[in-house]
Amino acid sequence: MSFDEEWSQVRSETAAMRLNSVPTDPGGSGGATDYKVTSADLKAIGNEAQELFHWFERDAFHAGAQTDTAAKSLDGDGFRTGSAMWTMWDTWRDQCETLLSACAHIHNHLEDTVISHANHEEVLVTNFSMSTIDKHFN
Repeated sequence: MSFDEEWSQVRSETAAMRLNSVPTDPGGSGGATDYKVTSADLKAIGNEAQELFHWFERDAFHAGAQTDTAAKSLDGDGFRTGSAMWTMWDTWRDQCETLLSACAHIHNHLEDTVISHANHEEVLVTNFSMSTIDKHFN
């Protein structure tokens, strides 16, 4: 039996297996269906997160020097808005760093998922091929 034949057989035997006993929806009547996502989909989402990270990293902090200058000037002139600008800047910076961290985490996680999936597929192919070979030695 070839790998493709064996793989097809295993897939057909497990086609009715569902998590949490959710039935399949062969007729498309609006019941539960399989959610499919490809490695290319995951990679595209990860790349978008990485692009957002780089864009936001570049543009989020450019006002820092001007905020510092304005806050010091306002403080020096006796206005309370100088300290308010510092508070606003600290809050903005913290929120930006949180968003950057989230984007990096999403990108890294999805990239790792794609690599792990490819490795698992390779192991499956090897194991199925070995099971075919083992049949000839038993």
